[in-house]
Amino acid sequence: MTHQAAPGKWSGRLLAPGDRLREWWSNLSRVQKWAVGVVGFTLLALSPLFPPPFLDTPGISFGGTMAQFAMVAIIAIGLNVVVGQAGLLDLGYVGFYAVGAYTVALLTSPDSPWNRVGTSGLFAEKWAWLACVPIAMAATAMAGLILGIPTLRLRGDYLAIVTLGFGEIIRLLADNLSDITNGSRGLNQVAYPHIIETAKYPDGVFSSGNSSGEANYGTWWFWLGLILMVAILLLVGNLERSRAGRAWVAIREDEDAAEVMGVNTFRFKLWAFVIGAAIGGLSGALYAGQVQYVAPPTFNIINSMLFLCAVVLGGQGNKLGVVFGAFVIVYLPNRMLGVQVLGINLGDLKYLFFGLALVVLMIFRPQGLFPVRQQLLTYGKRARYLLRSADETKSAA
Repeated sequence: MTHQAAPGKWSGRLLAPGDRLREWWSNLSRVQKWAVGVVGFTLLALSPLFPPPFLDTPGISFGGTMAQFAMVAIIAIGLNVVVGQAGLLDLGYVGFYAVGAYTVALLTSPDSPWNRVGTSGLFAEKWAWLACVPIAMAATAMAGLILGIPTLRLRGDYLAIVTLGFGEIIRLLADNLSDITNGSRGLNQVAYPHIIETAKYPDGVFSSGNSSGEANYGTWWFWLGLILMVAILLLVGNLERSRAGRAWVAIREDEDAAEVMGVNTFRFKLWAFVIGAAIGGLSGALYAGQVQYVAPPTFNIINSMLFLCAVVLGGQGNKLGVVFGAFVIVYLPNRMLGVQVLGINLGDLKYLFFGLALVVLMIFRPQGLFPVRQQLLTYGKRARYLLRSADETKSAA
């Protein structure tokens, strides 16, 4: 006779809410996961039009908040490939974000000597931003390759210091190459998609001129970011189930053992670095188009720490968990904006709150709110079912 764990328990201990949700999700079939995902992302897409009362942000547009969330979520997914999947501690990921943003700004801003916006062709004003997105991703992927080749033989703290230096170098270059980047003054009037141009919105719905109503320009940028987020989640999900994904997990758990077992650790780490860099560049391009202004202070080390905080908070290696972590990172400061306690604006204390949250998390739940459950076997669920059935048949006999 077999003994089964009581509901709500796992491995002899009570499950936390994040564990229950993870167990529930892992027990769903692939079709059921797709159905839940479609419903969930549809509700998420409609949230700016019908803001839930308990999630609304009175001090700022909810659509703008969700647009910012989409950008940070894409960054968190890319950083999760590097940190959560491959186990590479990257403290300068904001550098890739900056490369993507500056690539778009340098090619489309009138303040840039490299401006390529014209009246026709791919770089016509209407299509310039869309044409620059793949260029930005290619540029950041190349930056990841150039940085990764000499540095990925380092491990742990040494790699963290090198990547931290890379992020600062990119920011300082942007600040000091004033003849190209316009220095600390930044690059203005960056291109954006001129789509759905009407008499009311002559520059399109993505223009800052569409600032009224629920379907404002922030909402449209959120919808675009959500589409890109879903595409990246599907791509990363397929990578997780591939040979590369299993190699990343092996490297993360024990790089020496993985190398002894025949895994080309350097090649797979470089793949993770390049893929993560390209995703970061995509988010940078999204930021440049939405804000239409790029300047060095945006890409400081504090923002890099916030991106890493989203990954740690949500659960390293869990791509949906880091999306939730990104939402927390973006939503809470906007929700507390304008809230006064003892004359202090709580929205200005976000770094204090996130620092305390990380300390508490590391003490009581170091694996994050939604820890990952790796599927190292292609048909892992089927194998567990067959083994359980065989055990029950043997016990019954």
